[in-house]
Amino acid sequence: MLKVGYIGLGLMGKSIARNILKAGFPIVIHNRSRAAVDELVAEGATAASSPSEVASQADVVFTNLPDSPDVEKVVLGEKGIIAGAHHGLVYVDNSTIKPASARRIAEKLKEKNVSALDAPVSGGDIGARNGTLTIMVGGETSALERVMPVLLAMGKTVTHVGDAGAGQVAKAANQIMVAAQMVAMGELLVFAKKAGVDPRKVVDAIKGGAAQCWTLDVKPPRLFDGNRNPGFKSRMQLKDLRIVMETAKEYDIPISSTIENTKLFQQMIDAGMGELDNSAVVGVIEKLAGVEII
Repeated sequence: MLKVGYIGLGLMGKSIARNILKAGFPIVIHNRSRAAVDELVAEGATAASSPSEVASQADVVFTNLPDSPDVEKVVLGEKGIIAGAHHGLVYVDNSTIKPASARRIAEKLKEKNVSALDAPVSGGDIGARNGTLTIMVGGETSALERVMPVLLAMGKTVTHVGDAGAGQVAKAANQIMVAAQMVAMGELLVFAKKAGVDPRKVVDAIKGGAAQCWTLDVKPPRLFDGNRNPGFKSRMQLKDLRIVMETAKEYDIPISSTIENTKLFQQMIDAGMGELDNSAVVGVIEKLAGVEII
């Protein structure tokens, strides 16, 4: 059985690591803050003091970190994964980072005979807890086949999109759609409320038709209960949209609606709502309209 390393035990990483542990894989973990490490050690994980120590003990090592610079530092920096690299090691990144960064990391690790997969995930904290994440993968087929049993412990759908960086392109595309759905939902809720109609009944009326989507199925009940706590933080949504913007600029891709959606999420962060759920973008629309949905 593969020995797994996992680095980055945040909102989603901790749940993913726990599911890997529950599936029976021995797991070595590392995280900047200690609380999550102690929690998983109590459940059977082994702690390591650095990314290089994790890599030196593992057959496959995962990262789940906030942004491209964080991943590059943990993988390529001092006491990074590359310092503990050994022949046959497979590196898998569950973070959402720039495709260009994923390709650069893959090239550097290949020099050390390490295979790299960019494997960002979608499904939020609920999917991470339930082991039902959607995983989009870029990299070599042989490496994916080797780590597939571990991926299936954390997700229900694994799609090999293409070569290095392809998984991150798919995730950026995913985030274009997610942002659009969150903004559209916020607009329709505010639209209904200000036009004098109960937004709850509007959602009930439309969610079984052409407007049906995961966002409309899952998010309105939470918002109507006044719950804007994060499943996926709005500041991370903005970070992902910035990746979209940079990649679109690199390839000269027109993304006019995404530009406008990015502005709304920037307004969220500017208003101090960065730790709220990405569905809480409705708060910006409420302010602009001068009405609240509840």
